[in-house]
Amino acid sequence: MLLRYVLSFLKPHAEKQELQNNGTMAAAFTRNDSIHNLWRSHRHSIGAPNNLRNQLPNQLQLPKSYSRFPQSVFPRAKKLKISASSIISSSRKSYSSKFALFGWYLRMVKSKPIVTKSVTSALIYTAADLSSQTIVGESTEGCDLVRTLRMAGYGMLILGPSLHFWFNFVSRVFPKRDLLSTFKKIALGQTVYGPAMTVIFFSVNAALQGESGSEIVARLKRDLIPTMIDGVMYWPVCDFFTFKFIPVHLQPLVSNSFSYMWTIYMTHMANLEKVGTACFQVGNCK
Repeated sequence: MLLRYVLSFLKPHAEKQELQNNGTMAAAFTRNDSIHNLWRSHRHSIGAPNNLRNQLPNQLQLPKSYSRFPQSVFPRAKKLKISASSIISSSRKSYSSKFALFGWYLRMVKSKPIVTKSVTSALIYTAADLSSQTIVGESTEGCDLVRTLRMAGYGMLILGPSLHFWFNFVSRVFPKRDLLSTFKKIALGQTVYGPAMTVIFFSVNAALQGESGSEIVARLKRDLIPTMIDGVMYWPVCDFFTFKFIPVHLQPLVSNSFSYMWTIYMTHMANLEKVGTACFQVGNCK
């Protein structure tokens, strides 16, 4: 009886304790489920933009042109790189071709000096005469090709060979390149070579135009002194540079280069109207 009374007294307390334990466990399970659900919802919320982005229709997606580095930039950069490399290669080819042409000219000067210098003089006189006719505008019917051929023939047959022999002669007489030797060469050129070639140039050109001896003399008396005065103002500076700094075998080339402007003036003077002997005798020539 006593045992039954004790069990009947302890049974409600045990059931109550069991109910409390079950409630605690249920609450724990409920809390764990809520935490798990919260984690799953948070994880899905993080991955939602990617899912939403994949689910968006194509017309709602941003175009590629709005990206920071569009793909069209890279083909353009590639094209620019190709164009720059092509420009560099073409410039290298042009420079190499120019150096090859200059090297060929130097070889021709050494192997065939007289022919090379004569052809160079003929080309320069041709270009100078065409420039003179264009600048002055002396003919209304276009360029006078006969006159141009006269100038080219003078450069080919007379001036080119004479320049070769003259510069070689001066270099043998005055082999040094100091200031004194340079000024001696300049003085010799202005007193001997320059006047002689001017007389020959005017005389040959006048003879090829059909002028008589008296007309040629009259032309020389009219044009020789003014031409020599102008030459004294032009050639000493050119000759100083040529004799001082240029090797002997290249001096005719440099002299011809300087003579381009001078030849424009000379071809104009050589093709002035011929002087009448009557007007020269009375001293009223213009």
